[in-house]
Parts: sequence; structure tokens; C-alpha cells
Amino acid sequence: MNTALGAIRQNGFVVADLDDAIRNWTDRLGIGPFFRIAEQPLVGFTHRGAPSEARIAVALAQSGGIQIELIQPLDEHPSAFAEYRRTSGVGLQHVAHWTQEFDQAVALVRARGLRLVQSGRSGSGGPDERFAYFEVPGSTAPIVEISETRGRKAALFAAVAAASEDWDGADPVRDMAELLR
Repeated sequence: MNTALGAIRQNGFVVADLDDAIRNWTDRLGIGPFFRIAEQPLVGFTHRGAPSEARIAVALAQSGGIQIELIQPLDEHPSAFAEYRRTSGVGLQHVAHWTQEFDQAVALVRARGLRLVQSGRSGSGGPDERFAYFEVPGSTAPIVEISETRGRKAALFAAVAAASEDWDGADPVRDMAELLR
């Protein structure tokens, strides 16, 4: 059964060392190139209902129809990423559904009993770059992210996917800013 949310479009992994994780994905799994940002902007970020100054480093790549997101928490400020690192270490922390109908998708997961963990806006912090992470109470399922993919964020994700097509292993780590110009 496919849900009204559509397919899972991203798997997000919390990692201990972003550069080491990128090397493992590129050298051992042949997935890349990765687009890296030393500190991902988080605008209006809240965790469990309270504002947080959490900082993260991020790298994105694509494997077929799935985007791979590697996330390294840079501090212990409240975030689902820091929580995961404390409780589980490293590994698959979330799966993401991409949508252009953010409010409807959020309403749907809330109606299904999922609880909001964190939210905000990514990238340039534009009004069409919202995200919200939900936990499934009583389950070992990963956190579910609803990611609004319009405007610059949609263009960024499309560029990451395009770079992976026929990637020959050259230039495995790239600056995410290249895609935002």
C-alpha cells in the first residue's frame, strides 16, 4: 500500500564523522558524489516544542530514486539528531517524504497519531523550505520527515540527483554551495 505521502525519497543517517562517512559511501558502496556543507542553516528550528540552536553538518548524494543524507551533529543542543547519537549511536535516523503540499502532509501524519519532534526551515530559510520530523509512538520505526520541496530546495535536490547519473567516481566530495549558485 502506497500512502498519500508518496514514496520515501530520502534516507537520513546520523554519523560520527561526516568526512569518514562520505569516504565509506563513495569508496566502498560507489555512491556519490556527495555535496557537503560544513554547517547546514536551520531557521526557526524547534525541538519538542522549544527553540534550539542545534548545529549540524550535512552531505547529500543520490542512489537511484533515494537521496542519501548524512548528518553529523556538531553540538549537544536539542535535536532529533543529537538524541539519536546519544541513544543509538550512528545509523538510519529518519526516512523522508517530499511534498509540495506540506500542510496537508503534516495534517495526515498527525491524524495517524505521529508526534512532532522537530521542525523548521532549511537552506535559505525560505517559506517553501519547511520540514517537520515525527516519531511513531511505541514503534522502532525511524523518524518520519515531511520535507517541503519547492523553489531552491527542489532545484538543489534535482541537481544532487542529476550529478549521480553516470557518476564515474571523480570528484567524490563537492561543496554544496556549487549547487546553490
